[in-house]
Amino acid sequence: MIRPRPSLRLALMVLMGLAACMPVGTENPADLLMGSMLDVPEGAPPGTCWGKIVSPALIETVTEQVLVTPARLAADGTVETPATFRTETRQRILTEREVTWFETPCPAAMTPELIATLQRALAARDLYAGPISGRIDPATSAAVRVYQSETGLDSPILSLSSARALGLIATPLDQLDND
Repeated sequence: MIRPRPSLRLALMVLMGLAACMPVGTENPADLLMGSMLDVPEGAPPGTCWGKIVSPALIETVTEQVLVTPARLAADGTVETPATFRTETRQRILTEREVTWFETPCPAAMTPELIATLQRALAARDLYAGPISGRIDPATSAAVRVYQSETGLDSPILSLSSARALGLIATPLDQLDND
């Protein structure tokens, strides 16, 4: 019987461990920056890729003491039987859960060259100080989030509109502002 070398066995264990750390449905760590082709909004044009931000509902919990029986007073004004209360807890939704969809570059477009150009564009804006590696890393994702939050999109997933604004992806002529 042939057994794998210890270094190969260790490498396999590390890869399995990394796969276990990725969110469910993420086959590629780059999907964290690029969005996914599998999860799209209803009515999305075929061949487009999307990202989403899910804002959870804001719920308030209120706890109150509710009077069950009032206190009984004697003729002289002293308390014969104290009042009894029960605790009631209820929740109410202050803000509903919200899902925001935005179009993203598809994974095929996110080549190492494009990612390196993204890193350079973010570095030129003093948003990224990491190496120009052509790989998506936490520093790149954080810089994308900061760049996009300035336009109202708080997400580490690169939007198509941000990619176009950074000059990474061409804007179709019919979408240009001809003022």
